[in-house]
Amino acid sequence: MNIWGAIAGGFVGTLVLTTALSAAGELGLTRMDLPFLLGTMVSSDRSRAKALGYAMHFVVGQLFALVYFGIFSAIGHSGWWLGAAFGLGHGLFAGTALVNVLLPVMHPRMGTASSAAADRPLLEPPGFMMLNYGRRTPLATIVAHVAYGAIVGGFISLAG
Repeated sequence: MNIWGAIAGGFVGTLVLTTALSAAGELGLTRMDLPFLLGTMVSSDRSRAKALGYAMHFVVGQLFALVYFGIFSAIGHSGWWLGAAFGLGHGLFAGTALVNVLLPVMHPRMGTASSAAADRPLLEPPGFMMLNYGRRTPLATIVAHVAYGAIVGGFISLAG
């Protein structure tokens, strides 16, 4: 195991995850646009927000790959199957605590249970497992994160 495997795996894994979620949106499987959600945290300009969101998502993808690497190093094992299991946990965390609890609290343009729509233009909060963005959103999210984890785990394992 070496850190270069984590960096390469994080890049490829994030590329696959982002592409899969974008494809799910284009195919009508979800209304979620993760780069837009992230980017509107820092910009109210829709085009700029989307570009910033993609950059933010790739940075976060690299950080998660380094966390995976740290855990793999600590337990002395890595591989695509273990990465896929981590990806499942990662996807469940993202769909529950991260976007359902933390994102609405930190996001200046996202509605909450205690905000009124008349206050200012707001984004719809994702809800539990992002179900507010469509019934198939949890499935698309979990599948994409399992793929991310498998790719990161596989790259780390192959990097020796």
